Order: sequence, then C-alpha cells, then structure tokens
Amino acid sequence: MNMKKKLIGMTLLAAILNGCVKDDKYEMSNFKSDIDIVFNGTTATVTGDTNGFVSVNGADVTVNGANNTTANMTITLSGSTSEGSLLVYNLRSYTIVLNGVSINNSDGPAINNQANKALYINIADGTTNTLTDGTTYAPAPVNAKGDTIDQKATLFSEGQFYLRGNGTLNINANAKNAIASDDYVVMESGNIKISVSNTGSNGIKVNDGFTIKGGTLNIDVKADGARGIKNDARTAIEGGNLNITTSGGCKIETVNGVKDTTSCAGIKSDSLLLMSGGVVNIVSKGEGGKGINCSMNYEQTGGTLYVTTIGKVTTTGKKIVSNPHAVKADANIIFTGGEAYVASARKAFTCDGELLINGGTIMGIGKKVSTPSANSTQAFKSYDEDEEIDVIGGKTLTIDGISYAIPSIYTCKNAYILVSSAHLNK
Repeated sequence: MNMKKKLIGMTLLAAILNGCVKDDKYEMSNFKSDIDIVFNGTTATVTGDTNGFVSVNGADVTVNGANNTTANMTITLSGSTSEGSLLVYNLRSYTIVLNGVSINNSDGPAINNQANKALYINIADGTTNTLTDGTTYAPAPVNAKGDTIDQKATLFSEGQFYLRGNGTLNINANAKNAIASDDYVVMESGNIKISVSNTGSNGIKVNDGFTIKGGTLNIDVKADGARGIKNDARTAIEGGNLNITTSGGCKIETVNGVKDTTSCAGIKSDSLLLMSGGVVNIVSKGEGGKGINCSMNYEQTGGTLYVTTIGKVTTTGKKIVSNPHAVKADANIIFTGGEAYVASARKAFTCDGELLINGGTIMGIGKKVSTPSANSTQAFKSYDEDEEIDVIGGKTLTIDGISYAIPSIYTCKNAYILVSSAHLNK
C-alpha cells in the first residue's frame, strides 16, 4: 500500500470512529426540533415532518427514519391518548422530548425504539409525563427486513438510551418490564416513578449495563420473581436517589423436570455492582426476596446504602431454595468508603468470596451472622445472640458510636449485629 492510500484509509477510519463517538456523546444543543406529535384521545396530529417519515393510524404513530443519515432528529411528544403508541425506526442517534404527554397502549408498548444507535429521552422541565402498557400485547409488527420486532417493555429500546431533564416521568407496566433496553441505560437526571403490577415483570431490564448519575428513581414492583433493576452486565451507582420496593414472592418453575427458583431483588446484577455515590434505599417484603444480588463483586466506595428485607425463607419440602439476605454476592463484598445500614430477615451480608471491610461506616443487622474476612483493614465488631440485643422498628439503634434509624417494618430479637467505622481503629 502506498503512502497516499494509507493516509486516505486512516482518514476514513478516523471519520468512521469519530461518527460512532459522536452518536453516543450528543448534547441537547446538537439536536434541532423536527417533528412535533400531539396526541388527542384516539387521534394524533403531526407537524414538522418535512421528510415524510411519519405515518399515523388513529393515535398509533410510526416514525420511519430508517434511511435518515442526519443524527439530529428530535421528536417532541405532548397531549394525551387513551389508545396510542409511538414506534420509531431510525438510522442514527436522535432524541425524544417528553413535553407533558400521556400515552396508554392497551395492547403493547407506549414507546418502542427500534434504532440501534443512542436515544436521548429529555423529560421537559416542569412537565409530568405518563407511559402505560396493556395487560396483554398484540402480535408485534414486522420490520422492513421481515423480522418481528421486540416488544419488551412499556418503554423499550433496541439501542442504548439516556434519561435527561428535570421533569417527571411515570411509567406503569402491566404485562412486561417498565423500561427495557437490549443495550445499556444511563440516567443523568429527572424524576422517574416506575410501578409494575403483579402481572408485569421487572422495573428496569437491561442487557449491557445500567448507570445512575443523578435525579430520583423510584421503583415499585409487585410481581413474583421480579427485580427493581435486572442488569445482565455492570451496574454503576454514581449519584442520585434510588428507591426500590419489591413485594412479590419467589417464582418457582419446573423446566425439563428441574425446579428453577427466581427470587425478587431490589437490584440483580450479573456482573460487578459498584456504588460510588448517591443514596440507595431498598425494601424487599416478599418471601425469599433480597436487597442486592450480584453474580460478581459488590463494591462500595461512597454514597449511602439502606437495605431492609423482611420476607420468610423460601422452601420446597425441607430444602431452602431462597434466603432473604440484604446484600449477596457470588464473589466478594468490598467496602472502602461510604455508608451502609442494612436490616435483614436472614444475613446482612453474604458472599462466596470475602467480606472485606477496608473503609466506610457500616451497621449490618440480621438473624444470622455475617462474618468479615480477617484480611479486612478496618476494625469491626460483631455482636451475637448472646448479647441479647433486640432491634425494634421505629427506634434508633446506636452501637459503638454508629446510629441507625431502624425501619418501622423491621424487628429482630437477639440479633446478630456487625459494625465498623474508621474511629474503631483508634
């Protein structure tokens, strides 16, 4: 290859890579207002569609930008529909502005993004928006390639998406997940309230990662075996306020003659869960329900964690199939900073590896003992049932200078208590 061809090739490669980066790094200033959709009952009015991307059937709106090569399309939604939806195909990144919209779709998702590039959802300041799916989904449409599209949630996206803005977004799930992405989800700001009925599934289901950096996220899931957040990859809690309540029991199914148990959890992460900031409050009420359940490490370097589990142990016959632990990891639990206050119906902390306390302020309460590793670098103290410490809901427990306002729903007599903080080293 001569030098001229090599330089041309490098230039083309750089342009391609730069385009990929830009698709994932757009700010709102990069987007212009293109399409406005106003829902009104069983109809929808569209303006600004100069490219002819939009088709409307009643209040079901389809935006087909499959050949759109401009990564600056904005779709603004407002109004209210009792029987409508938004389905988008797009070649490049784009944004949806929720500007005081209410979408109810009795037989499918409220919003379905079929673009594989980044989607930016901007919740307009000062607005309240509501998305609701039905109790059953109609057969999914077929795309231009002849493939049946996915319909996995009230708000579903094939690609990654970002949640932004300072408005309020209410999401109700009756058949599947409230939010789902076949890629990753990043919450940067906003006030999001998720409610999943006992016929639904998870609050948030993602394949390739979940990050919360700011805002307030409230999740309430009632289905058996449901998770507030179900993440098949890495979970990062960097800021914001995250409140999760699960109330369903264990889901026990027989597959090929083998019983499979799925317990509820506030957060189920199939990879590392790293908490470096923010405030997390998880309450698990159902039988066998956990607070945090990690397939790899749980690591906390900052922020404040509260977990309460009050469910009973789940058994089949005489065999225990699910314990209502507060924080569980298949690898290690590692504290190097932050605060953790947990009250468990079983163990406060349990892992297959080491429980390492190398920093932070911790109080863990349970009906069974949590045993830190001898390799921990910060001092800790353990109190067992012989101490006869009764933990009563609604009262503040103070031990070794560490205080914890016990949730009113939790009581444990002759509790096992683990405490640790930097001042214990002195």
